[in-house]
Amino acid sequence: MRKFNIRKVLDGLTAVSSSASASSAAQQQQAGNRESEIQETLQSEHFQLCKTVRHGFPYQPSALAFDPVQKILAIGTQTGALRLFGRPGVECYCQHDSGAAVIQLQFLINEGALVSALADDTLHLWNLRQKRPAILHSLKFNRERITFCHLPFQSKWLYVGTERGNIHIVNVESFTLSGYVIMWNKAIELSSKSHPGPIVHISDNPMDEGKLLIGFESGTVVLWDLKSKKADYRYTHDEAIHSVAWHHEGKQFICSHSDGTLTIWNVKSPTKPFQTITPHGKQLKDGKKPEPCKPILKVEYKTTRAGEPFIILSGGLSYDTVGRRPCLTVMHGKSTAVLEMDYSIVDFLTLCETPYPNDFQEPYAVVVLLEKDLVLIDLAQNGYPIFENPYPLTIHESPVTCCEYFADCPVDLIPALYSVGARQKRQGYSKKEWPISGGNWGLVTQSYPEIIITGHADGSIKFWDASAITLQVLYKLKTAKVFEKSRNKDDRPNTDIVDEDPYAIQIISWCPESRMLCIAGVSAHVIIYRFSKQEVTTEVVPMLEVRLLYEINDVESPDGEQVPPLPTPGTGSNPQSIVPQSHPSTSSSSSDGLRDNVPCLKVKNSPLKQSPGYQIELVIQLVWVSGEPPQQITSLAVNSAYGLVVFGNCNGIAMVDYLQKTVLLNLGTIELYGSNDPYRREPRSPRKTRQPSGAGLCDINEGTVVPEDRCKSPTSAKMSRKLSLPTELKPDLDVKDNSFSRSRSSSVTSIDKESREAISALHFCETFTRKADTSPSPCLWVGTTLGTVLVIVLNLPPGGEQRLLQPVIVSPSGTILRLKGAILRMAFLDTTGSLVPPAHEPWREHNVPEDKDEKDKLKKRRPVSVSPSSSQEISENQYAVICSEKQAKVISLPSQNCIYKQNITETSFVLRGDIVALSNSICLACFCANGHIMTFSLPSLRPLLDVYYLPLTNMRIARTFCFTNNGQALYLVSPTEIQRLTYSQETCENLQEMLGELFTPVETPEAPNRGFFKGLFGGGAQSLDREELFGESASGKASRSLAQHIPGPGGIEGVKGAASGVAGELARARLALDERGQKLGELEEKTAAMLYSADSFSKHAHEMMLKYKDKKWYQF
Repeated sequence: MRKFNIRKVLDGLTAVSSSASASSAAQQQQAGNRESEIQETLQSEHFQLCKTVRHGFPYQPSALAFDPVQKILAIGTQTGALRLFGRPGVECYCQHDSGAAVIQLQFLINEGALVSALADDTLHLWNLRQKRPAILHSLKFNRERITFCHLPFQSKWLYVGTERGNIHIVNVESFTLSGYVIMWNKAIELSSKSHPGPIVHISDNPMDEGKLLIGFESGTVVLWDLKSKKADYRYTHDEAIHSVAWHHEGKQFICSHSDGTLTIWNVKSPTKPFQTITPHGKQLKDGKKPEPCKPILKVEYKTTRAGEPFIILSGGLSYDTVGRRPCLTVMHGKSTAVLEMDYSIVDFLTLCETPYPNDFQEPYAVVVLLEKDLVLIDLAQNGYPIFENPYPLTIHESPVTCCEYFADCPVDLIPALYSVGARQKRQGYSKKEWPISGGNWGLVTQSYPEIIITGHADGSIKFWDASAITLQVLYKLKTAKVFEKSRNKDDRPNTDIVDEDPYAIQIISWCPESRMLCIAGVSAHVIIYRFSKQEVTTEVVPMLEVRLLYEINDVESPDGEQVPPLPTPGTGSNPQSIVPQSHPSTSSSSSDGLRDNVPCLKVKNSPLKQSPGYQIELVIQLVWVSGEPPQQITSLAVNSAYGLVVFGNCNGIAMVDYLQKTVLLNLGTIELYGSNDPYRREPRSPRKTRQPSGAGLCDINEGTVVPEDRCKSPTSAKMSRKLSLPTELKPDLDVKDNSFSRSRSSSVTSIDKESREAISALHFCETFTRKADTSPSPCLWVGTTLGTVLVIVLNLPPGGEQRLLQPVIVSPSGTILRLKGAILRMAFLDTTGSLVPPAHEPWREHNVPEDKDEKDKLKKRRPVSVSPSSSQEISENQYAVICSEKQAKVISLPSQNCIYKQNITETSFVLRGDIVALSNSICLACFCANGHIMTFSLPSLRPLLDVYYLPLTNMRIARTFCFTNNGQALYLVSPTEIQRLTYSQETCENLQEMLGELFTPVETPEAPNRGFFKGLFGGGAQSLDREELFGESASGKASRSLAQHIPGPGGIEGVKGAASGVAGELARARLALDERGQKLGELEEKTAAMLYSADSFSKHAHEMMLKYKDKKWYQF
């Protein structure tokens, strides 16, 4: 406890220092008073940072394995990640520290362990019997490169093949090398004059563990006798081998080759293949060989009791099938099915009923790991349908361009979204249960609903249920369907504001209570949606076009240029800004031939059928102005209680009344200041020069940032906080040139396009707009990239029918506040220090005609404002919390005194700041470009947490990082995966219980019955005492320089850490007892079986003796 006390003292000191940085003594005194009034409950010990779960498809997968008894699937990636999947909801992510690619995975079947082989020639043994798997042992090969591994079922000896063609043997219990080595030259002897190439395959004969089949890349296959240490047979073929598979009886095996052929060999006929098949080759008439095909990368040979065997292969298509998608071929008897895949095949595995290789395999499904998807094919149903995938692996279906996270949503939201999303499900899936069904779910300790919304490059939006560390897609909305699709490249003259993905989502503004959704897209378009459970057909899509100008006088302006009349701030509606038509403009070019008054996208003019879910209320588009395309939108806000949407870019701000479908405000940023402009800019007509086009959103997936430039702010360029980046950030250009290297001077006198003052934050609220105000009123707070906060007063008509008839009056208040750095986030607190959420209307169904009583109720109803401010006495205040890229301020209202100030960072800049609820209190959470995650108390801005988490290595993290309530946060860790984390101590403590368990005690199936005659005449499976062959006493010690053993952290300490507290210890002890009891039970059963078989053997032997007693030898 002492540590915490010291922390509290430090908290107190920092609070004092942050107060001291306020400008005057009077303010300090006021700060002191405030602190005594508002009791802050959050302390440093409430905060702790840890990763919780990772969702989505494993990025750049490279290896696949399946435990047929535990029913667990493992996927390894090129970045050294390991993802384990059990039943839906049981997932786990681990990472190899080296980050080297995983080349192969092997389960110790039903043992709760996994061996991974990496490209840096290391082997690792993972313990899966704990909730967070850990490495028990590692082995680093020094002189040879690992190419292939094989671990026979129920064996502790792992065969490791190398690039030099040698095979080493590793004891997986101790992770030490055996002295037994199969050298390539001994294996091939004089059968080949040259080196046979790396090992591409190792497997033991299913019927004889003492015979090892070794495949060399060049085409040589050797059957090695482990006991006599020599080759029994050598099979040579002139085509390179990619993979080998046994028939379960051990008399035949099949090889796949680089010319698209399969060769089937009889074990005892090494001179030539028993059969050669070219699955996709065109048979030529003259008996000539078929034309060569692409390599068959993998083949599997699986038998069934009832029918023909299955031969399943990937690759092997003929070379003339240009542009054909990757295929998996299933050959069963005389039928050949070619299953096309959406992406290239990384690996596949056939799931079989038995783990024993010497029994009929009875395949029931094929798992196909694709470059960007995981597909399961049902082999038991006609047509081989696929299983419906229950894992959230479609996050990247179209690249994610922005993300929002909402914890503690209204409880009816998830069922509502699920019910409309259920209708979008595809048909034609397999009727069977998902076959990967291992593991157990964790305990649900969090009861609040969580929703993640992802915006995508194709204009789609997905809503995900993220409650209790799981993820499940609820509903998908396609925003692009309101626009005409261009049929060819020549037909898209207007979309050239971006090179590609004209519908990509940039910003999402969502009100969970009213369910109003508003999106801003990359083509300077805004769409407002209402939620409805009824299907409607919209005859004409409501549309507004807004001409948002940027006007500034500068030296290059010619004298004779005409200045258009300026709109006067304060008028309600500005007629000059509206192009009053509902559909595509007629005036497509101005008098001098420049494109003018044309939006970037064309709205459909045919009736639009809108399914239940989100339905279009209004489409707003910015238009071209005198040959200059509209600038991308940098901020957006919607308010359901006021019926307003507002958005801004580097030209200015526009506000729209979506109920009356009118533009209320259309001002350049400079005009917002009126006469108070600190930069003394003078308006003029727009320049004629073209802006550089915005970056294609998908191009910036992996753009990296030079470390020394990380501390410079990206907002100095025409950049959206969420997404829209300058062209220079495209990774193929010189990174030094990007906008990160442009620092911003605090006093800007000449502003060019690249550093215009953009609108960076917008917040509707009910608060005090001027110093003299005695009561709060509806208003909009506007933050800019130059650190200015301006307040706009909203004068709303009464509710009901009057709201649709009378205009909303909008006027600047004259209030201007200043911070260092671009404004990111604003929020308001009441006198008790509680958050005052923006006013909102509760959701109701709009597409159902209302009766008279409902209408009367509606007239009387006022919008819900959870704010207590409307009933406050005049003397009571509010506090504005404003967070910029550099600092945070708490300002007392209506006096507008800064009572607390905290400089968040001097050398870096804040990428994301959110005011969030935690432990019945609130705090400010920030993520900086230098990788630090920080939290501050409110209102005093005491630092509570400062942890180095991860540096800004690419723009994807900056674009998708977000904090939400209850200590939750997330970001896109790769183009296909969401990483969730928590900064709450309580969640960190409960995490262990919430995580699922991968390993569950399951009895291993019985071995196949050998039958009497097979046992008598040696036809059954031959076992081998590997210990006798590979143990130190028989084979000696391995060379110490060959490989180095590294103990892992996942030993006893890892197991102890896996479950904390008495409950965990008891559970573990119980599990150990269960397992021990189970093993004793198995031993007893085996002993009984052995006694029975011995008894039956003696009985049969006696019968045979009696039968043949009197016969001569020649009568047998």
